[in-house]
This record gives sequence, structure tokens and C-alpha cells, in this order.
Amino acid sequence: MTSHAPATPAPSRAGGRADGPTAALVVPAAATLLALMNYTAPLTTLVDTAAGLRAGPTAQIWIMSSISLGLAAVLLAVGGLADDHGRRRVFTGGAVLLAVASAACALAPNATWFVAGRIVQGAASAALLAGGLGIIGHAFTGPARARATGVWGAMLGLGIALGPLATAALTALVDWRLWYWACLVAAVPLAVAAARSLPESRAERPRGLDLPGVVTMSGGVAALLTAITLGRTGWTRPAVAVLLVTAVVLLGAFVVVEARRREPMLHLGLLRRPLFVVATVGALVTGLAVIGVMSYLGTLLDLAYGLTPVTVSLLLSIWSGLSFVAALQARRLTARVAPRVLLASGLVLSAVGEVAMLGLAPGGHWWRLVPGLAVAGVGSGLANAMLARLAVESVPADRASMGSGANNTARYVGASLGVAMVVAIATGGDHSLDSLAHGTNIALVISAVLAVGGAVLAVVVRERRAPRAR
Repeated sequence: MTSHAPATPAPSRAGGRADGPTAALVVPAAATLLALMNYTAPLTTLVDTAAGLRAGPTAQIWIMSSISLGLAAVLLAVGGLADDHGRRRVFTGGAVLLAVASAACALAPNATWFVAGRIVQGAASAALLAGGLGIIGHAFTGPARARATGVWGAMLGLGIALGPLATAALTALVDWRLWYWACLVAAVPLAVAAARSLPESRAERPRGLDLPGVVTMSGGVAALLTAITLGRTGWTRPAVAVLLVTAVVLLGAFVVVEARRREPMLHLGLLRRPLFVVATVGALVTGLAVIGVMSYLGTLLDLAYGLTPVTVSLLLSIWSGLSFVAALQARRLTARVAPRVLLASGLVLSAVGEVAMLGLAPGGHWWRLVPGLAVAGVGSGLANAMLARLAVESVPADRASMGSGANNTARYVGASLGVAMVVAIATGGDHSLDSLAHGTNIALVISAVLAVGGAVLAVVVRERRAPRAR
């Protein structure tokens, strides 16, 4: 049976100093904000970044996608490491690694160097996200946890809102490299604050390093996302087929390995927990049906409406800004409505907002998008808050970082698939602006249908007594 962590963090066996629950919320929330701002960095500066790195069309795809590869490939692994070897330790290491990788990106002489730096940034962000949410899950219970996970989820929306604005402004002020120096400057005090103020916490019974699980899971996800990225330049290329087969083999091997290990990285028995299924599938659908289409919308606004990067960022901040507000307020509803029902409501609102944006056409009026962006933003915030809560509540109390890793892995794999789907649909015509707008409208409909499907699953799957953790 799942045990509950204390409401306030306790000093660790490693001798970490506990400064109370405030640090256990503020530091992970700040890290999530920085990680998401950095995640969105190239969205409004791709042209300048590609020109500075002399990057061709294929390299530009990697510039946009590389951080997702680093994130998704190691999220589950670092979540397990955080639970076993110390959440503060993994979190602090992630902040240090983010600083180093940001310096590499800022100094990158070419696209290959930059892409490598972004992959490492993704791995560092994975440690911040999984370790940070694990720290919150350990430090808070009951209504306090609902508030804390709501704040953490709100940082996802705020980071997406502020990231494009910050990078566009810094690029206009100096050049695109300035953001990566700023990220380095922010990551260093974050590492210091984590080391000095966060209490250490870890699982009561460490399971040890599941090396076969780490290799097969990370390799399989990396092969899948690499195939998706390369597929955007041609799905019939032999390399894409080889990578897809490799992904299937490695992920299949991961399932076999985890089923046979005494102490697996991901206990497959969690799939019998309805809330774990709802949380994981909900995160996958959020990435696929919401993040995917919203990530591409900025490109359409630039091409079809002729908006500047700063104007595009401001318009999209209606969605991400309301997502931030809704996530903060979601805790007020959890006492009366089950989290899975609120998750379903968020996905439905996202679908309604996407449908409201239908009718995109070159030369149209951008203000027609505002109602849809607003409704979708409220839905996204509600979903983010509930996913953060379900990620830690759907697993045993001492596996909060692993739950966060599994949830965020699903989110970013879904986001990569979603972007690939939207790009394939939107650019599948004759490449005229009319065809681009028509394809984006179709992608909005498909995304809305997928979001509604995720909402139905969240409502249909019923909670039941969790099986005894092994």
C-alpha cells in the first residue's frame, strides 16, 4: 500500500539542511520556469539562429527538435536515479549541467555543436523537471500538495509564455546567442540555491541502477525521436525505417527487461493503477494534441499573417499566459472535483479552443484567433496542474521522481509526435500559403479529436484500490 510522505521535508541522512517547504516549492518552480523558457528559445529566433550557424533546412529541424530528444530520452532514467540516490543531488547536477550546456550553445561555431549542446540541455532539463517534481511530491501532502503541484504546472505555461518573448527581445537587442548566456547566468544561482536550501530526500528502499532498463529505454526513445525528426525531411528514407525498427526492438526489450527484473526502473505493475494510466496517457495526449499544434502555430502566423517574432510571441502568450493563471487557480476545484475529471475538462477545453481557431487563411485577421487561444489556454493550464498532481499521486510515495519522469517522458514524446504530425499535414500540399493554412486547419481538427479522446479515457477509467507495491 502506498505510504504518505510527511507534510514538511525532513533532514536527510546525507545531512542536507531543510529550510522548510517554501524552498521545496520555490526552487523547483523556478527551475521549471527556466527549463520551459529555454525549451521554447528557438521558436521565434530560428531564422537568426540558423543564419548565425549557417544551418540548412535539415539542420534547422534539428535546432528545433534536439532538446526534446535529450529530455524524453533520459527523463524516466533520471527520475529513478533521483528517487534512489537523492532528489536534491540529481536536481543540483541538472542545474550545473544546464549551465555548461548553455555555454556550449552560446559559443557554438556550427549547427552540429549547437544541436549537441541542446541535447545536453534537454538532459539537464530532465533532471530539473523529474527531480523538482519529486521534491515537491515528497515535501507536500493533501491540500498543500494540490497547491504546490498547481504552482509547478503553472510554471510550464509561464515558461512557454515568457520564453519566446525573452529570446525575441534579446535577439533584437544583441543577437540570438545572448539568451544562452542568460540561461547560464540563471542556472548557476539555481544550483547554489538547490545545494544550500533544499532538503535531501530519497526512497526508503533504493532499488539500485537498472542499467539494462536505462540503456533500452533511453536508446529506444532516442531512436524513435530521431526517426521522427528525420521523417520530416522524408518518411521513405532508409535511415528512418532502420531507426523505427530499432526503436520498436529496444522498447520491446525494455518491457521484457522490466518484467523480469526484481527491482525494475519502471514497475510494470503500475499499469494496473488506473490513475497512472490516466496520468501517462493524458500527458501523451497533451503533447500530441496541444503542444504539437501550438508549436507550429507561430510559424503559420509568421508566414500567413506577416507578423513579427515579438508580435507572434505576444499573441501566443494569450494561450500560455492563461494557462499559467488557470493552473494556479486549479487547486480551488480539487476539493470538489476528482483530478481525472478536471484533466478531462482541460483536454475538452483545449479541443474547443482549437476548433474555435478554424478558418485560418492568408490575409485574414489575427484577432480571430484570440477567443480560441484563450479557451485553449484555460484548458491547457487545468490539464497541466492535474497532470503534475496525478504524476506524483499515481505512484508509491517514495517513487515521486519516477512518476514525474514517466509523465514528462510521455509529454515530450507526444510533443515530438505532435509537431511531426502537424508539419506533415500542414506542408503536405503545394507549399502555397493557402495550402499551408488549409493543412493547419486539418491539423487543428485532428488535434481536437485526439484531445477529446484523451478526455474520454480520463473519465472512463475508474480509480480503484492500488495493488501492493513490490
